[in-house]
Amino acid sequence: MNDLYKINVAKAEFREAYNTGNVNRLLSVFADEFTDMSAGLPSFFGNTAHAVFRSRMAKLFQRYQVTLVVTIIAIRVLGNTAFDFGWHTLTLTPKGGGNPITSRQRYFESWQKNSRGEWKIDFYIDNMDVAPAMPDAVLPIPQILDQGAQQGKGRA
Repeated sequence: MNDLYKINVAKAEFREAYNTGNVNRLLSVFADEFTDMSAGLPSFFGNTAHAVFRSRMAKLFQRYQVTLVVTIIAIRVLGNTAFDFGWHTLTLTPKGGGNPITSRQRYFESWQKNSRGEWKIDFYIDNMDVAPAMPDAVLPIPQILDQGAQQGKGRA
């Protein structure tokens, strides 16, 4: 089994862990110590990332029936390191009733092959996807928007 295939199998396991609401199954795809830079949250590293991710996912799966659709743009293998990027489309259906919520995130993952030859995610980052725009579109400058939001905090 080649490395590209193994990563695709691991990514399918990632998807199925979300779709079955299985936290342990999901964490099995991640390295024991990884970096989590999920959108809108502080960054977490190493064992802390594992503990925080476990807690977040347990709460998510308790409250929602989750459906994850993964669209991989590319997987690049470079020896014992690889990366992939694409989109995760997440639909959350409240278990207590209510309308489903769907969101789409852009993601980037780096993978490491461990001593057993298994590929594990060691770095995860995502952010909200936005609608496509033409190259000459007038787009906001995120750093300036963030500064303005920070300056507005604490005002009466």
